[in-house]
Formats: sequence, structure tokens, C-alpha cells
Amino acid sequence: MRKFLYIWRFYSFGREQYQECMTNVFSNNLLNLRHSNTLVAVFAAAFTFYPFVFQKSIFNTVVYLCVALVAGVFTYYTNFLMQQINVTKRHIFVLVALYYANVVFFGLFLGVFSNIDERATLFSCFLICSLLLFINPPQFNLALTLSAMAVFAMSTYIVKRGNPEVMVVDFVNTIVAGVLSIYFTWHITKFRMGMEISTSLLEAERNKFEDQSITDELTQLRNRRDFMHTFQRYLSNYRSSDDWICIALADIDFFKLYNDHYGHPKGDECLRGIGAALTSLSNLGVYAARVGGEEFALLWFEKEASNVDKVINQWTERIRDLKILHEKSKVADYVTMSIGVYVLRCGSSHDTKALYDLADKALYTAKGGGRNCAVICGDEIKEYKIASVP
Repeated sequence: MRKFLYIWRFYSFGREQYQECMTNVFSNNLLNLRHSNTLVAVFAAAFTFYPFVFQKSIFNTVVYLCVALVAGVFTYYTNFLMQQINVTKRHIFVLVALYYANVVFFGLFLGVFSNIDERATLFSCFLICSLLLFINPPQFNLALTLSAMAVFAMSTYIVKRGNPEVMVVDFVNTIVAGVLSIYFTWHITKFRMGMEISTSLLEAERNKFEDQSITDELTQLRNRRDFMHTFQRYLSNYRSSDDWICIALADIDFFKLYNDHYGHPKGDECLRGIGAALTSLSNLGVYAARVGGEEFALLWFEKEASNVDKVINQWTERIRDLKILHEKSKVADYVTMSIGVYVLRCGSSHDTKALYDLADKALYTAKGGGRNCAVICGDEIKEYKIASVP
């Protein structure tokens, strides 16, 4: 029995998966509330013609209009909540309960109070259909359905006890409708949650494979493919507050000698350290990628071209702080980098290959000028050099 209750309570998915899925999809109830209340408002408003034209009953007409008005108010309030950020589950539970109470009252009036001598078939239909659109905990659905059945049973007994045959039929129909409502609501909700879980898992797998396709496995930086796409996007979609775009290319100085002396495992460890140092520049708005064996690339925006020095100095400082010993280096005792930077005004060019080549040329100037330094240049900037502090 306990196992059955566990399966029923969590729609056969288990507690953790159920809670995760319910957190993701429960807010969809707001959208369904808007649709449901709109439907009730239209349906109840349309029904007003029948008592007004055929029954000549002003009272029934007013009741139907009130149901339509209440549903319209709920629709308006639901639209308001959908624009808010801090909507809690309590808000949604209360709205679903109020919607259900409005629908039950409408069905109750149609099936009991306005048709004393007729069977309440419409109420049974409302009971079965009114919760099918929502993703609720099964306990909540059960409580709403049993409450509606109890209210209908008491109303039927009070109003129709003078007609036992109709009263008994209504009782039986209500019990059947209640059971069908609970059954179908549970299974439909389970199906919708299963679809949501499957979609979420597929999306997670897709994102995982996509991320793997653009991530360098060793350094966890982006790879050359993603760099070129990002570079093109930066050139085309810069922000209005940014005036300059900077592209920097860098090589580890004498990395072949490092690999030959320390071995490839140490070389991989060195690359991972460099990757971690470049990742830490993200707090400055810098995008970093590994575009070759020991070659790295950075992209970022600046308001002033003179601010390029800030990123370069932070970069060289973090590489220096790694203190990766390099006995075969000809410029320092530790691993260093040569950097070439090209700076251009945003919107002045969209030619990624030409700009990449200009940054690469600046890199080779830095390597030819003694390494362990950065060379900055651009169309509107006079070329200059930043020497690294030993």
C-alpha cells in the first residue's frame, strides 16, 4: 500500500525527478489558467442567451453573467501575474482552486438549481474536464475533486430529494465522473510530465554535445571554431556603449623546448594552468579561447583604446603568478607569453580573417622583439610595446 501511494503521489517518477519536473513546469499552469478562464467566460456569457430568450429568467441570466465576469477577472489577474517575477506556487494553487470553484458553481447551477427535475449531466462533464489542463500534485487534484463531489451531493439531496429517481442517478453519475476525473487527470499529468522530462533530457544531451563541440578538452577554454563564430558575432553585434573591439593572440614562449625538457604530461599541465589563468579574466569581460597547440586568443570591448593596457597587464600578471618553472626558456626562469593585440573601432570592419592576420602579425612582432612582451597596434593607434615585468 505504501508503495502504491508513493507511485501515485509522484506520478511513478520518484520524488527527486517529480520535484525537479514540477518546479520546471508548474508555472505553465498560469498560461493554462488564462486559456481556461477565457473559455469559461465565453461559454458562460454565451449561455446567458438561453435563460434570457427562452426561459425569460432574469435571475439565471444574472448568475451566468456573474460566472462569466468572475472568469474574466481571473483571466485579467492571470495575465497580470504572468508579467511578474515573484509569483509563488501559493498564488497558482489559489488561482486554480478559485477557477475550479467558479466552474463547479456554474455546473452546479446548471445541473441542480436551474434544472430540478432533470439529470445533471453537464456537471459530470465539467467535473471530468475542468482539471485536465493543469499540472498539479495528485493530492491537490484529489482534494478539489472530492470537495466538488461533496458539495454537489449535498446540494442534490437538498434540492432534488423530492425526486428520488433523479437524485440517485445524479449521485451515481457524480461518483463515476469523479473517479474518471481523478483517473484521467492523473494519467494525463503523468504523460505531460513524462514528455517534459524526455524533452529536458534530450535538451541536456544536445547542450552537452554542443558544448563539447566548441570546448577545448584540455584547457576547458573555447576552441578555434567557437572563437571564429564569436569573433564574427562581436564584430556585428557590439553594444552601443562600446567604442573599441580588441583581438589578442598569444603564444607560450619556447613551448617546444618546455615539452622536450619536461615531457608532454607536464606540457599539458602547463596548458591547463594557462587556460585557468585566462578563464579568470572573464570578470573583465574577456572571452578566451585556445586556437592552436600553444596559441591562445582573447576578445573584449573597451570604451577607451588606452584601457587595453589594463587587460594585458592583468593577463601577464596572472601568467607570472603561476610560476611555472621553465629552465630552457631564453627570456625568463618561468613560463612567459608573447602577445599581439589589434584594436579597431567598432563597426569599422567585419573581415574576421584580415583582422585575425593583423593580430597575428602583431604577435610575430612581439616574438621578433624579444618575446615575453605585448605589442599593441591598430588603424588609429600608433604601435607600441608593453614589456613584461620579470
